[in-house]
Order: sequence, then C-alpha cells, then structure tokens
Amino acid sequence: MKRGIILMNLGSPDSPEVSDVKRYLREFLMDGRVIDVPFLIRNFLVKGIIIPARVKNSAEAYKSIWTKDGSPLVHLTKQLQEQVQNEFEELVEIAMRYGNPTPNDAYKKLLQKVPGLDEVILLPLYPHYAMSSYETAVEYMKEVHKKNKYSFKLTTIQPYYNNEEYINALAESIRPYIDKQYDHLLFSYHGIPERHIHKSDVTQSHCLSSDACCEIDSPAHEFCYRHQVRQTTKLVTEKLNLPANKYSISFQSRLNQKWLKPFTDVRFQEMPKEGVKKLLVVCPAFVSDCLETLEEIAERGKKEFLHAGGESYEMIPCLNVHPLWVKAIVKLIESQELEVGSQASELSSTN
Repeated sequence: MKRGIILMNLGSPDSPEVSDVKRYLREFLMDGRVIDVPFLIRNFLVKGIIIPARVKNSAEAYKSIWTKDGSPLVHLTKQLQEQVQNEFEELVEIAMRYGNPTPNDAYKKLLQKVPGLDEVILLPLYPHYAMSSYETAVEYMKEVHKKNKYSFKLTTIQPYYNNEEYINALAESIRPYIDKQYDHLLFSYHGIPERHIHKSDVTQSHCLSSDACCEIDSPAHEFCYRHQVRQTTKLVTEKLNLPANKYSISFQSRLNQKWLKPFTDVRFQEMPKEGVKKLLVVCPAFVSDCLETLEEIAERGKKEFLHAGGESYEMIPCLNVHPLWVKAIVKLIESQELEVGSQASELSSTN
C-alpha cells in the first residue's frame, strides 16, 4: 500500500499582529466543539464580545513568546515532522486544526508527492480525548476528506494517554527535574467545561457522579478527559516512584467556575500557604510548547506563585522533539500500520 502520515496539532496565528490573532481567534472560538452553543449565540459571543475584549491582550501574549522562527508551536511541530520523517519511508506532513498549514494543505502535498495514495495515517498530537481538542481535530480531517471525495482511506490513531511508550517519554522528560530539590510537582492539564465531560459520557450517568468515578471501570472512560489525565498522571508517577504527597493535578486556561477543578491559577495562590515553596510544573495535555505553556504557565504562572510567597518555580518543557517522544510516535504509527495490515490479510484470507 502507498501510505502517507499526517501529524496534527492545534495551530497558531500567522503572526502576533492583531489582525492575524483576530483571524485565528475567530476560527478557533467559532468551532462548535470549543464553544458548544447554538451558532447565532456563538457568533454574537465570539465576534461581539470575546474577540473585541481579548484580541489586544492575546496579541501581546503571542508577542511575548514569538521567536525568530515564528510561532513556537508551529516551529516545534515542523521539527518533530523532520525527526519522524527520518524514521519512515512514507511521507510525513503536518496539519493544524486552526491556522496554517491546513488539512487541505497536508492532503494536497501528500497527493502531489505520492501518486496513487492508498491510505493516510493521522496522528493527532493530543494524548487525551476531549471534544475541544482530539475530537474536533479528527472530525475536521474527516470533513475535509469527505468534502474533497478523496479515494484514499483515512485511518486515525486513538488517544494514547496510557500508551507505554508515551508514558515512558513523559516520565523521562520529567526525571532530570525531580533529581533537583523541589517540594511539589504539579501536573497542569488544559481545562475543559464540565458539560463537555457530560456530553462525552456514553453512559449519560457515570462521569462526574463522584470524585472517584474515574477509578471505577466504565465504558465512559474511552471518551472521558478527566479519567484519561488521571491515568496519565498515575502511570507517570508510578514510573518515577513519586509519593502521593509530592504531586497533584490541576486544570489551566479556565473561563468560568463550571470548568474542571482544581484550577491551576488558584493553586498557584494556595500552595505557598500550604508549605510548597519550590514548585515544578508540567503540562502533559500539550506535546509542543505553545502560548498556554510558555506564556500562561512559564511566565504568568511563575509570577503568580512567587508573588504568593513561593521561592522557586520551574516549568518542565513539553515533549517537543524529545528522542523518546519521537520513538513513541514511531511505535504508534508502526502499530497502526501492522493492525491495518493484519486486518487486510484476514479479509483476504476470508475471501
């Protein structure tokens, strides 16, 4: 089979200028899986209230992290593409859910370079399932694929929050930092509204029914973001042999009180009063450093923690192009190829 590979990330404005940030925010916030209210209400909220109120501050935030190579997220994803490409004969392209390069761009490049393409393997660079990240990325790729009536098959790699290679890569990226003196390691995951958890609950009754629901076996866990981030944390801390009192989970980037708790920004205020003076923070929901890690956590979070009485603070970089992360991606893709090949072989033998 003639295959191609697409790595898909969140995306970024083309520049930190207000006009580009405004365009990016409009595409991002008008996504019905991000702000899941009826279109007319969403259109009024986004274009009439949210963007006018936020665009200048957002542009300033992007300017604070912009580099000579442009957007850190896009640049790091391109570097990851190069590293993964070194491991495959199949062509590797990248796509962004919002901004550039688009899914159309990625599909067209593959078709131009691989005539007679049979299959595209899509790896969303989101370890955990959530409506506003993994799901919207996959569904958008499917929509573009269907709209253009491509003849090749689109195969998607499932969330890998508990994949052994991913867990090992994340744990080893953290290990050098916990060899230093520290009081606490905070796993700060991107926040989502509680209603997204309920919407993704296939049982319609399990999720958020109690604080312990994530530890009780349920079909809901296949699509439950809170369960999956807890599992990632559990597996990583077990590999690192961290005692329970040395780490905790929080959720960042929240918009209101009805989002998953505890909130990262609130914990930054509370922890120094609880005796945590030396803090490490890791953001496993992101595999590439971006606005939410570099500006919100590394810059703003540090100021908040130190102002509240903390003494030292360090954000552990995302996986970015860590060799073990590249290895994990290779294994995920190879496993998918083997699975598809095995299914084709079984079908052939049946016929």
